[in-house]
Amino acid sequence: MTEINLLFSIDDRYVEQFKTTLYSVYLNTPSTLLHVFVLQKQLLEKNAEIEEFCEVLGIIYEPVVIGEKAFEDAPSTDRYPETIYYRLLAHEYLPQDLDRILYLDADILCLNDICPLYEMELGASLYAAASHGSDDNMTDLVNKLRLQNFEAESYYNSGVLLMNLTAIRKEVKREKILEYIAQNSFKLFLPDQDVLNALYGHLTIQIPDELYNYDARYNVLYYARSKGEWDLDWVIENTVFLHFCGRDKPWLTEYHGRYAALYKHYQHRSRKVGR
Repeated sequence: MTEINLLFSIDDRYVEQFKTTLYSVYLNTPSTLLHVFVLQKQLLEKNAEIEEFCEVLGIIYEPVVIGEKAFEDAPSTDRYPETIYYRLLAHEYLPQDLDRILYLDADILCLNDICPLYEMELGASLYAAASHGSDDNMTDLVNKLRLQNFEAESYYNSGVLLMNLTAIRKEVKREKILEYIAQNSFKLFLPDQDVLNALYGHLTIQIPDELYNYDARYNVLYYARSKGEWDLDWVIENTVFLHFCGRDKPWLTEYHGRYAALYKHYQHRSRKVGR
């Protein structure tokens, strides 16, 4: 049986969303053993709830407690809390015998098997990630000018991040990251994602976003990009990760996006686990 290491970074406010994401991976990636690591500032108050959820599904769960002072000087807001930085230095806290792990944001649905992505060849690259740039590449150009990372192939979204831990341990250093944050905090719009792109974008393999990081806000643009091929049926059949980026989230009652019912279906099923 294939073992897949998954990484999340959440606080107690996102436990239900995390469970929905994890359950969708569980349903759509059969014949695998999921080993999930959850980065957290302090042990979550809902830790026992997660343990019970994972035990019912046969998922191995390991809480990874970062501690109070690891990123106390990093810029953060309600929308971008301190926990978003944890993935940048996850290799310092994870078991040293892990060679790779797949990080996922907790506002993602898995619709198909993740094994092809998880098993892809990374070579000497640190990460594999998708870009949400436009067809005219203007978004990439603006971000390269802002971050001065012209060697990078694109500006990557950090919500789905396949991590080559063996290479990361050699290349990614805490001092370099904290120094960059301190010197550039004024221009960090999406703090952890900007740091990842500025320092390590040139060491990242680009993967197709329509498969591995489909931005649910822009289904019309995807449809246009594909000349009508990537419709709802195509997404359900082919897309692995559907990502609910931005402020509007599918668990909110006022959300009326195209994939609201799909998300609520998985949310409903995850709530029934263990009952």
